[in-house]
Amino acid sequence: MKTVVNSARMKAVDDYTIEKVGIPAVVLMERAALSVVDAMKEHGLAKEKILAVCGMGNNGADGIAAARILYQQRYAVDILLVGDEDKASPLLKQQIIIARNLGISIYNNIAIAEYTIIIDAIFGIGLSRDVTGIYKEIIKEINSGCHKVFSVDIPSGLSADTAKPMNIAIKADYTITFGLNKIGLILYPGCEYAGNVLVADIGFPELAVKQVNSPYYIYDTSDLNKLPKRLNYSNKGTYGKVLIIAGSVNISGACYFSAKSAYRSGSGLVKVVTVEENRVIIQSQLPEVLLYTYQSASWDDYTDEQILKEIEWANVIVIGPGIGMSNASERLLELVLKHAKTPVIIDADGINLLAEKVNSMHNNKSRLENIGSILPKETILTPHLKELSVLLEVPIDKIVNNLLDTADLCAFNNETITVLKDARTIVANDNERYINVSGNNGMSTGGSGDVLTGIIAAFIAQGIEAKEAAKLGVYIHGLAGDKARESKGSYALIASDIIDALEQVFDVNE
Repeated sequence: MKTVVNSARMKAVDDYTIEKVGIPAVVLMERAALSVVDAMKEHGLAKEKILAVCGMGNNGADGIAAARILYQQRYAVDILLVGDEDKASPLLKQQIIIARNLGISIYNNIAIAEYTIIIDAIFGIGLSRDVTGIYKEIIKEINSGCHKVFSVDIPSGLSADTAKPMNIAIKADYTITFGLNKIGLILYPGCEYAGNVLVADIGFPELAVKQVNSPYYIYDTSDLNKLPKRLNYSNKGTYGKVLIIAGSVNISGACYFSAKSAYRSGSGLVKVVTVEENRVIIQSQLPEVLLYTYQSASWDDYTDEQILKEIEWANVIVIGPGIGMSNASERLLELVLKHAKTPVIIDADGINLLAEKVNSMHNNKSRLENIGSILPKETILTPHLKELSVLLEVPIDKIVNNLLDTADLCAFNNETITVLKDARTIVANDNERYINVSGNNGMSTGGSGDVLTGIIAAFIAQGIEAKEAAKLGVYIHGLAGDKARESKGSYALIASDIIDALEQVFDVNE
């Protein structure tokens, strides 16, 4: 697990390190500059002509320090200062003096096109207003050239908090960011401006990081140790029972994908509840699955009793994939909400049915209060953006433009976990915000979300806490998608490829 910060929290880490711990700012700056140089040298600098483009703040000072180290190692490097030198920060003034004493050429105006490599050190993570004037023109010139660009801490012009360009931003090939990853380098579109992001350890102590208590974090492969362990002395009951209430007439794929991915993710038993019309398809495609079917057009008290038995049987319940918006599906959700005593995952049409149920509630409570009041403990909601828009009654464009604020909105109930499915999926629960960085655009295909619900359900069935299962499930789902793309490519990838690739992901944990 890796902590992620916004600009304010990163500044707090920096201030604590300097003021409370006592590590001088110039020491941190030297290590930052060394990390930039190391990253550049990894990509070949032998005959390159390098220009460090530096603004008037400490980000510019980092850039000059990196240029100075390269110069002393006999690389061809010049410095372009952008802005009024009289307004330079104290650390920048110090770095300018050192560079001039060493004989490094420093310019206020130069033909950027003459250089093959650019060190971008115009603005750091503290930028809070739109980029205009000469700064905008220089960024535009850099972006239009054929340079290889290394950004210092963050591409200049990019917001570290929102991941949006502040009118314009550098499009970097590599970003060397210091200490901790930044929200602006992870979310879209910022990650596309950042290029390859390298997080450099420049000496911020763990004590300083803990002080800021950031709610944002990501997973990496070291978090695969959170996967449930397989016991030598075990049986199918050891690994839990997943109930998947899914599918409708002419829609059998959703329950198939959820059920198969649950089995592939280690669940001991998986039972599908679906319409009678899906019986032959499910039993022929996935004979391992247990099955209960109902006649949607002739629902009666006997069907109620049977569904209640299935709810009682399960360790975790999935409801919604492909279930449709019929009276029968509405009744299924009502029974689950009222009688489930185990974690529930509500997906797809289950979210839409939930929204309709909330719409019918007429009281003085807010919409969020009404949603929370009817959800069982440890419910996981897995909406894509349109479903979330319907549930919250918030326009999609507002959600897209304010993804983190929407995640905060979804944390309305400490016992509810919301998986906001997007190119960067966010799992929100209480005061935690997990941002997923695995996965790829090939996973934008029908059935991919059904696979995710099955993975999450399998982890809960095997004893993982619901909120951890949601985060780990999203991460594993993305890793499997990445493995599938390696063999299938982005265009040809389909949901079943993600399931097939799960074995490669889990293999590293054997």
